[in-house]
Amino acid sequence: MSAQQSSILIGYLTEVRGDGMEARIAQEHSGDLPIITIDGEAMLAGQIGSYTVIKQKNINVLALIFKMWGRDHFDRSDRRVTDRFIALIPVGEIQENGTFVRGVRHYPTPGAKVYAVGLEEINAIFSKFREYQFFIGQLASHKDYHLGLDPRALFGRHFAILGQSGSGKSWAVTSLIQNTIKAMPKTHIILLDLHGEYCWKDNDGTVHSAFPDDAVQYVDAMEMEMPYWLMTYAELVDLFIDRDDSAATMQMSFMREILQQLKRKEAKQIGMVTTVTIDTPIYFSLAELYMQFKIANEERKEFGKVTGPLFGQFDEFLIRMQSRFNDVRYDFLLKPKIRNNSGSMTDLLRQFVGLGTKKANITVIDLSSVPTDIRPAVSAQVGRLAYEFNYWNPRRREFPITLICEEAHAYIPREKGGQFEGTKRMMERIAKEGRKYGVSIGVVSQRPTELSETMLAQCSSFICLRTTNPDDQAYIKGLVPEAEGDLTDILTSLGRGEALVLGEAAPLPTRVQIYRPNPEPKSNDVDYFTSWREGPNDLDVEEIVNLWRTQTRK
Repeated sequence: MSAQQSSILIGYLTEVRGDGMEARIAQEHSGDLPIITIDGEAMLAGQIGSYTVIKQKNINVLALIFKMWGRDHFDRSDRRVTDRFIALIPVGEIQENGTFVRGVRHYPTPGAKVYAVGLEEINAIFSKFREYQFFIGQLASHKDYHLGLDPRALFGRHFAILGQSGSGKSWAVTSLIQNTIKAMPKTHIILLDLHGEYCWKDNDGTVHSAFPDDAVQYVDAMEMEMPYWLMTYAELVDLFIDRDDSAATMQMSFMREILQQLKRKEAKQIGMVTTVTIDTPIYFSLAELYMQFKIANEERKEFGKVTGPLFGQFDEFLIRMQSRFNDVRYDFLLKPKIRNNSGSMTDLLRQFVGLGTKKANITVIDLSSVPTDIRPAVSAQVGRLAYEFNYWNPRRREFPITLICEEAHAYIPREKGGQFEGTKRMMERIAKEGRKYGVSIGVVSQRPTELSETMLAQCSSFICLRTTNPDDQAYIKGLVPEAEGDLTDILTSLGRGEALVLGEAAPLPTRVQIYRPNPEPKSNDVDYFTSWREGPNDLDVEEIVNLWRTQTRK
């Protein structure tokens, strides 16, 4: 990047700190309409969100403007004069050969000159990232410029999409995936859809999707059957044992022993000669597990005069297990009709990763009809299957998978020792170890303060949409490098679908308008005005009651 390109002087540094700088706008650009033209583009001098280059001898620091204010004083003629100032966040250095490097090692001193940066210079900074042809939106400060990200950093090192309800998270997720498929036609993504936003059925059962029909596979979790025998010991404990029960430790120990026995029995039947553990994914009878607990719980000796050592220890467990088993909502998990033998696992995994009868880039797993209290366990099972699949896949480096977790705070919570502690540990394990085996995670959440700290700490890139909650803002600020923390102050002013991109996937912190997805997800806000003016006069309440009772959503 040559010095001649940054030829429009707009100000002078007045203060330099390790985490930011301040500058006074030059007098000629302090008027009511400080328009400057650079690279054929008209823009305001000192516009928030625009870039500047601070030059002093061999120092060239690129900085982002994030704040502007005025200070009045009177000149010698007693006329009111306003001096304008801007606050700058240094994001990197421009080297003599024109290349851009993140981080600042050589700071300028007060008095250094501040120059406007035009489209041509921005292109030089972003050129390396544009080579991937993976674009997600337009720069807020330069609408004609399209932002390209580094897909290796974004998908290979985990990412987070954060923003309050209505800020455009589903929009951003859809747009991101649509553009991922365009740039990388052999994408492998598993999307946990908690609200039926990305794939949905109309009244006649036709499936509609926010993604190309030939690239997406819709899987209803209730129809898919996620059989209980694929769950790990920790997940089964979460499902059947109340950790607050005084006999919980005894129940867990006994379950471990019985599972070991049942799985050894199955291993012999299918010809497995290797060691079997309690987490080996092979079939076992849930009814047999229940009966073993029941027998131990009712054991009596000497014609009923002496009770067994475990007599009455499993009352709570048996009630909890029976209630789960009798609840029709859990049939997809506890009463599999298709995947009721060890041999059905291969077909499940093929469907799961998009290698089934229909080859697909994206597998959308619809969890909207799954009971709320069981979603965390099912979500963890989906994540674990993706992790285990590639862990044992000899060609894992050629077949990386990304798991996108919608509403992640619901099943990867920050709190410790909760009901789904096993679920949380599994997802955190993927975050910490998954990228070594070609499994990454993209977490999507409206409440980062309720999301696991371990999970967010493993993310290297952040797409932050509008956030007005002070606690969430402060938390996001703590996630990014200190020098970029002040950028989070603009989160309250972002429009729908507008985001602040931070981290390794972008060359520098960038405010961007995410492309409008086409087609859009089914997540538009309800139009109260139209509905309350032109809505139906009556409803089929009988149908609503029936759907409620049968747990069927339309």
